[in-house]
Amino acid sequence: MTVLTTERLRLEPMNAAHYEGLRTLNSDPVVMRYITGAAETPEETRAVIERVQGRWQRFGYSWWSFLDRETGELVGAGCIQNLGHDPANPHEIGWRLRQDQWGKGYAIEAARRMARFAFEELDAPLLCAVCDPENAASARVMQKLGMRYKGVETWHEREVSVYQIDRAGWRQGAA
Repeated sequence: MTVLTTERLRLEPMNAAHYEGLRTLNSDPVVMRYITGAAETPEETRAVIERVQGRWQRFGYSWWSFLDRETGELVGAGCIQNLGHDPANPHEIGWRLRQDQWGKGYAIEAARRMARFAFEELDAPLLCAVCDPENAASARVMQKLGMRYKGVETWHEREVSVYQIDRAGWRQGAA
């Protein structure tokens, strides 16, 4: 399982050691309002960790926990996965942060590193991201990543705004 690092973050494959930090993150209804619409229960957090570990084993990528490199504290989580959890679909990038970590640039810092992993390590031809149409903060991160708005589609049983970037566009922006 792949650990990624940035200047300020260590992205570790999500595991049981991250349970308490993930509970703090995923039980916050404000954090979850655009993702699932409701806070996660302790049982749901445990089930997510178990599912994610299975995806790491099966695909070699999934969700990471974002740990502050200085303190070791979990500040967020993010993923590279396939849209609809179907390997026939394009790769998807996603993230979420604790409220007290918003506005510090962690989302784009982690997103850039995860995108690099998708394009360089997985050789993904295309990377997509989805967000609730009202989630302007997440859409801004997508735009900073060089993604372009594609339109509204149904993914994860919800109407979402879809953004995407192909490998050539990413290389051009990364240069």
